[in-house]
Parts: sequence; structure tokens; C-alpha cells
Amino acid sequence: HSALVMEKREALKIWTVLLAILTFSLSLLGTFLVRSGVLTSVHAFASDPSRGVFILCILMLFIGGALSLFAFRAPRLSAGGLFAPVSREGALVLNNLILTVACGTVLTGTLYPLLLETLTGDKISVGAPFFNMTFGLLMAPLLVAVPFGPLLAWKRGDLLGVLQRLYVVAGIAFAAALAVFYIEHGGPVLSVLGLAAGLFLVAGAAADLWYRAGIGKVKAHVAWKRLTGLPRSAFGTALAHAGLGVSVIGIVAVSAFSTEHVLEMKPGETTEAGGYTLSFDGLRPAKGPNYSEERGHFTVRRGGAEVAETWSAKRLYAARQMPTTEAGILTFGASQLYVSLGDPTRDGGIVVRIWWKPFILLIWGGTLLMAVGGFVSLCDRRLRVGAPRRKAKPVKPGLEAAE
Repeated sequence: HSALVMEKREALKIWTVLLAILTFSLSLLGTFLVRSGVLTSVHAFASDPSRGVFILCILMLFIGGALSLFAFRAPRLSAGGLFAPVSREGALVLNNLILTVACGTVLTGTLYPLLLETLTGDKISVGAPFFNMTFGLLMAPLLVAVPFGPLLAWKRGDLLGVLQRLYVVAGIAFAAALAVFYIEHGGPVLSVLGLAAGLFLVAGAAADLWYRAGIGKVKAHVAWKRLTGLPRSAFGTALAHAGLGVSVIGIVAVSAFSTEHVLEMKPGETTEAGGYTLSFDGLRPAKGPNYSEERGHFTVRRGGAEVAETWSAKRLYAARQMPTTEAGILTFGASQLYVSLGDPTRDGGIVVRIWWKPFILLIWGGTLLMAVGGFVSLCDRRLRVGAPRRKAKPVKPGLEAAE
């Protein structure tokens, strides 16, 4: 986003270069944390101090060198053009600020326990509540502001005019969120606002293309010609913003409407989850290449008709005596059903954990849609740079005569 401002207005040059350095620096820092054993986590792949020292040296060389070059060269870059706070440049700067602060909060929550333990010896844990609260509060204004950005003009925009274009979109998004809330049989009241924000992003992306093509204001064939004549970056922007909205809808739906059941089941017993009826058919022993397992078979019905079946297993790897659980996963549209086996009971039953995750695939689908949007933007003909050709040296008249 900052590169867009640099391209259009020749502004934010220093800031864009600094962001590029910080992005690569954070990737190196993440590698150091999970490879050195400094951070105790399921994501810490190895605990090797010697490897950590090596990565730390690389980190100091690249980050220190990049920041040193930046300190020497940055003052030579020009400031660029000015723009009003209410403009597309202003919206992109707001995006930069919010995402940078959000990145800083995540970095603080990750490193603060390590710094505190190093300085004082005290051990604390910063968990999900901190990240959910800080990151969620920062993302809320960003989600509302995203549809405004493409509709604002460069250098100086008309906020009132954009509001007049988007108030219908906001109303449709809120009504659709209420409909989803009703279909899911209620839930947290704030989930309506989260769903409305995601739908507002999707509808706002479509509204940008709608207004650019002049649909409803000009004849259909003229609107189609305008729509097909838009640069690919416009479609890339719409796809990326819509993908963000789809991911938000998935995150909110899973957080608000997912269910979890932990119960004891015996062969022949049934339970309900996500509108489906699960029947436990019993356990069967089985052997794999290097493990033995107890497999539980479940039949899934809806409205009395069988729609799917799944196996869930508890495995034991003999070489290391390591037990694992293999969950049975069923996909229904954009939702998924997970079935996991627990410990057996004395009366011949077994503990079963069942999770219903509605619209969870939208999280990954939105991410793919954002990636497609980025690819479409990169294919824009305006971004293609041709390799320069060397001009042939002119031949002197005297040489031509000699030949």
C-alpha cells in the first residue's frame, strides 16, 4: 500500500524502504525464535543453542547492515508530493499505521516474557486474551475504513460523497448479518457487528467496480465496456479486499457459532452436532506400518438419511511408545465436523470429543482470494517493464566509404 503512494505521488519513499527492511528483519527474528529454543512453543521446531547463535549472527549482519545503509542513504531521498488527510493517500497511510501498530503489539506480546525473564528472572505467560483484545480492537477501525480507500480520490477526496455511495452497502451488509445470526440460532450479539464488517468488505469491493463501470447510470453495453476496460489492478484490489472480508466472516462465524461436545459414547448411541446426528458404531483394532490403533467408526445422518461416515483413531507408535490421536474430519460445504477419540471408560464406552466449525473454510478461502488479487494486480499491463535495448552505434561516413 505504501508503494502505491510512492508510485502515484512520489511520497513515503523513506517509509516504504524502512518497511521492507523491517519485514525481512522480522522474518529472520521469527526464524531465530523457533530454531534456537529461546521460545518454548509447539512451533519451536528444535532446541539447538549452536544453531541459534549462528542464526543470531546472520540476524545481526543483515539487520544491522540494512539499517546502517538506511541511516546513511535515507536523507538523500526526497519527501515527495503533499496530500490532504482525506484522500486515497491518507487512507493508505492510515492502513500503514494500523497494521504497523498491530505488528508492534504482537511483537511486544511475543518478546515481553523473554525480556522479563532475562532481566528479573520472573516467568509470565502472554496468552490468547492479550492478542485477541489488542489485535481485535486495532483491526475493527481498519475493516470499516478499507471500502472507503478505493472510492476516495488521489490528493484530495470527498468523504461525504463516499459515505453517500456506501450507506446502502452498509445497510445490506447489516441486514445480511442479521439473517446469518438468525439462521445460526443466535449467539454473541457482537457477532452481528463482526459479520456485518466482513460482508461490508465484500460488498464494498463490488461497489467499487459498480461505480467505476457506471452501472445504473449508463446503458448496459456502455457499462460492460467500462467494466472490461478497467485496469487489472482495479480487479486485483477488489478481489483482495473481498478476500479479507471472506476471511473475517469465517473467523467471526467460527468464534461465535462453533460448538464442542465431550461425552461418553457406547456402540449404538447417537448425539447431535451442527444439525447432524452422529452414531457411534464401535471400535475396531488395526495395525499400520509402525503403529497399532483402535479405530472408531461413526455414521453421520441428517434428517434420518445417511450423508457421510468417518473413522477416528487412537494410535500407539511402538518404537517410541508415543500415543497420538487421529481425528475424523468431515467437510459440509464451507463447514467442518471433527470427531476425536479420548480415553476408554470402565463400562465399555469411550470419551468422544466432537467439534462443529461452521464456515471455517472461508478463512482459508479468503486468504486464497487475497493471493489471487495480488497476482491479478501484478499482471497489470501498466506494471510491465520492458528490458531496454542497446542502440546500435552510428557508423562513421569514412568507414562506410572504405568498406
